[in-house]
Amino acid sequence: MKILEPYTKWVRSFSCIEGNEFIPVMAHKHGLKTMVGAWLSDDLEKNEKEINALINLAKKGVVNIAAVGNEVLYRNDLSLKQLINYIKRVKVAVPQLTVGYVDAYYEFSSHPELVENTDVILANCYPYWEGTAIEYSNSHMKAMFNQTLNAVSKSGKGVIITETGWPSHGESLKAAVASNTNAMKYFIDTQAWSEKQKVDIFYFSSFDESWKKVLKVR
Repeated sequence: MKILEPYTKWVRSFSCIEGNEFIPVMAHKHGLKTMVGAWLSDDLEKNEKEINALINLAKKGVVNIAAVGNEVLYRNDLSLKQLINYIKRVKVAVPQLTVGYVDAYYEFSSHPELVENTDVILANCYPYWEGTAIEYSNSHMKAMFNQTLNAVSKSGKGVIITETGWPSHGESLKAAVASNTNAMKYFIDTQAWSEKQKVDIFYFSSFDESWKKVLKVR
């Protein structure tokens, strides 16, 4: 948190158990706001631990935005009904809390119930994972964001890009090439656009992760 503090106002975490519960506590101690995620999967017993831990953290005042699940529908881990039930549980337990759900940008067009049952729309936008060349990555990311805006336009709710980024190493994915130069270009272009258009973005990720290896898709 000491490293991140000079460069950002928010920190996003993905789980509320197994040590991850300390992230929002430490973030708040350093004056950072938090988007705290409960990691949901097809493990229903573990989901209970995540939801209860998220509610406890929210009641302690260290959660600014709660993200109930991350790409659950994308992975087909839970049904839409199961997911919405988890979202509603958190909203009922902590009524004053801003609650959302994170998924790929197109899921909100496919599932309007997500928009109806959340306070803010949390969309992941990755031109890289759609095989976009770096030259067109910024315009592609804007199109992803605008598709999400269109999906929520009648609700009047805000949209936050909860993940975007470009790998510096790894194998290429169609026209998307992982390199230090492309990673830096994407970062600079994204930051410039978000600042100009007043779009809130969580950049993935704060630190390099060796296990996030890009494998060649055939």
